[in-house]
Amino acid sequence: MLDLKTVTEDLDGVRAALGRRGPGAIASLDRIDALAAQRRDQIARSEALRAERNDASKAMASLDKKGPEFAERRDALKRLGNEIKALEDSLGQVLGELEELVMALPNLPDPSVPDGAGEDDNVVLRTWGDKPAFDFEPRDHVDLGTALGILDFERGAKITGSRFTVLRGAGARLERALMSFMLDMHTTEHGYEEMWPPALVNANSLRGTGQLPKFEDDLFHVGRQYDEADDSEHVRLYLSPTAEVQITNYHADEILEPGSLPRRYTAYTPCFRSEAGNYGKDTRGLIRQHQFDKVEMVCLCAPEEGVAQLELLTGHAEAILQRLGLHYRAVQLCTADLGFSSHKTYDLEVWLPGQDKYREISSCSWFGDFQARRARLRYRAEVGAKPRLVHTLNGSGLAIGRTLVAILEQYQQADGSIRVPEALRPYVGGLERVTP
Repeated sequence: MLDLKTVTEDLDGVRAALGRRGPGAIASLDRIDALAAQRRDQIARSEALRAERNDASKAMASLDKKGPEFAERRDALKRLGNEIKALEDSLGQVLGELEELVMALPNLPDPSVPDGAGEDDNVVLRTWGDKPAFDFEPRDHVDLGTALGILDFERGAKITGSRFTVLRGAGARLERALMSFMLDMHTTEHGYEEMWPPALVNANSLRGTGQLPKFEDDLFHVGRQYDEADDSEHVRLYLSPTAEVQITNYHADEILEPGSLPRRYTAYTPCFRSEAGNYGKDTRGLIRQHQFDKVEMVCLCAPEEGVAQLELLTGHAEAILQRLGLHYRAVQLCTADLGFSSHKTYDLEVWLPGQDKYREISSCSWFGDFQARRARLRYRAEVGAKPRLVHTLNGSGLAIGRTLVAILEQYQQADGSIRVPEALRPYVGGLERVTP
């Protein structure tokens, strides 16, 4: 969430920065400015009326309670009280609308983010490895996985519905192996602490990382859970769309002590998304499922470390792809393609020969203090110092299903078998090849 004071005191600067995202990002700024002015006026008026009421109350103390002047002052005080109450009610409405509008504002792009109108304007920064060469027509993961008997789309749809898949045999084993392989690299080589968080999250956590209120339609909710703390209340829970939600909110409403930053956490979780904004897109195969597996990386750091930590975190995601020998490219997102909460983002796109295109496999983002302000996540730079908002970062390390897709397509053989990357073989009992 943007700072309201910054928005209203530097409206032109905020308008220019948000305008780089597109005209929709600045549509509410004039209304926010007007409401902020109304709020200031109402607060000043309310304070003046309270002072007037206090003075009148003190003056009444010396009056004869049976005299006409006392009755007159009493009636005046009642009118003042009614006026203050009306102002408070109006101020509450103004504050509610202000909060709603500010919560809907996306993050300001970092000055280094390139301007652009869409994904075609993203900038390729580097590529790693060579595209695999085949002396046969490469197939996509759907045909490969179905023929091998390791991906069952038909029965996944029978059990649950469209965009759900059953992984069988070597497919299930590779999925599990990838999870362990990624977590082992991040914990033993990259210095992350592993977590195993709940798969269900509440609305406060989703607001903290920016999924609510904007992306309500992309979430699955599971009804209401009884809250033992208050038998008159029930808490609506959601299936988490990404472990970013759980891990970032792990320290919500806390003040981290001096010397404790940066903090790095990693976790495997199943993730759930309705893909409401992608109706009819990527319906074939594992690319865009309602349920998918992912290993997530989250970093909490001091503001001055944000740029360096983004480069480091992105490198950790790249290391997974490199160890697996998967050809990919790193892309910097332009302003129009930047995520709602992001200040700056690098996408890693893996090559899929069966589709003859690059597809996103990791998105690594620096959020500045945007999420921390929502989650009230702060730290002290030194003992006794005033708390400051941390900067948050996260990245997929990696999307496991899409990594499996890339292995199937980049490591496919002419006979339909799949070579297992050497780095993954210790996790699958030494298996070198998946055969029909």
